Amino acid sequence: MSITIVGLGPGNGRTLTLEAWQLLSAAETVYLRTARHPAVADLPAGVNLITFDEVYDTAVSFEAVYTQIVDTLLAHGRDQDILYAVPGHPFVGESTVTRLAAAAAEQGIITRIVPGLSFVEPSLTAVQVDALDGLQIFDAIELAHFHYPPLNPDVPVLLGQVYSRMLASELKMVLTVVYPPQHPVHLIHAAGTAGEQVESIPLYAIDHSPHIDHLSSLYVPALPVASSLMSLAETVAHLRSPEGCPWDQEQTPQSMRTGFLEEACEVLDALDADDVGGLCEELGDLLYHVLMQVQMAAEVEDFALTDVIAGIETKLKRRHPHVWGDWEVADSDHVVRNWEMLKKQEKAEKPASALDGVPVSLPALARSQKIQHKAAQVGFDWPDISGVYAKLEEELAELKAAADADQRAEELGDLLFVIVNLARWLAVDAESCLREATGKFSCRFQLTEQLARQRGLHMPDMSLAELDRLWEEVKGGNQ
Repeated sequence: MSITIVGLGPGNGRTLTLEAWQLLSAAETVYLRTARHPAVADLPAGVNLITFDEVYDTAVSFEAVYTQIVDTLLAHGRDQDILYAVPGHPFVGESTVTRLAAAAAEQGIITRIVPGLSFVEPSLTAVQVDALDGLQIFDAIELAHFHYPPLNPDVPVLLGQVYSRMLASELKMVLTVVYPPQHPVHLIHAAGTAGEQVESIPLYAIDHSPHIDHLSSLYVPALPVASSLMSLAETVAHLRSPEGCPWDQEQTPQSMRTGFLEEACEVLDALDADDVGGLCEELGDLLYHVLMQVQMAAEVEDFALTDVIAGIETKLKRRHPHVWGDWEVADSDHVVRNWEMLKKQEKAEKPASALDGVPVSLPALARSQKIQHKAAQVGFDWPDISGVYAKLEEELAELKAAADADQRAEELGDLLFVIVNLARWLAVDAESCLREATGKFSCRFQLTEQLARQRGLHMPDMSLAELDRLWEEVKGGNQ
């Protein structure tokens, strides 16, 4: 017994292949995934047509539809040769075909595929695009389920099965994660038929079209400027190549270290200033440094960009079993505890310290706070905050009693360490706290300088009391 699967093409009977027509003409019964297709009206007369449209009307999901169709076809295919016809090409956007072919192979049922013209070719003809210049093809129904779609914005996209305005609305929300709302796109209706229509509209308007139906597709051109991670990786690789830049070619992982830290600090500056434009630019600079490190590692075959991405992708999903698993959590604190437990399990084969994993290169305040947090997690902590305040007074007294410069430096370090511990107890980030205090001082000092210049005063010649009066004046202005 066998199942022959025939592609009906994208339009009416004129797009049927000769082989498909001959098979359809010789068949007594043809199973149709749907009768809602232009070619159905042109099928040979006298053929008994059985459609699965009722399944679509009664099933609760597409998954249920596909399962019922495949089960029905397999049941008939075990006892007799049957012919199953689908719109377009059997292996372009036809989930029932891939499932049916796999299930039939498992059950020893022979399947034969008769190709048909898909929606792709007439759609590309409608917008006059060559697929070999680069093209991504997706099922709009599947793409609408993503939070961040797996699209390369440097390559055009063709989306099939944009069958309703509701789906178009969901699709718009997903696509505007990658493309600006004003990005020009083309809605293609009934491609390859006499009723073919192309609407050239901005992305934000795709769900406004009154022409959307089961024969609608969406063509999304590439963004005008290279915007993908792949393009940036290629740019960095080119800079490192013999045809690239002498400076980039000379760099080593260690020589880029200082720049990496500086760019990270500039990201923090943009965050502190709430500078959205600056943050966008500084994150780009930091990303360049990331890709430079990856490129240099790839050149000596240590690892590749795909290894970096696969590593963090796998780790994130492994460390979030409450999202990609069946774990339950009560709150974010529970999430953090799970994270640390899973992290320890992953490193269980190595003799480990509770303080492992805190980078030495972190800013001193941030590193101190992380180390004290880790120590507290294993019980090495004061029972309550009163112990921290008492320790603070003790360290301050020891600093005042220090006999020489070396002792003063040591006691000052101890005092700072306790202050960081106090910040942890108060649920304050010590690094950010000091950055904000320093930024506030800088702003007020510059305003004090400005006020002195306006009054013709020279600050080095002023007494401390005079300077303090200017400072209080600025401070009184809530600066």
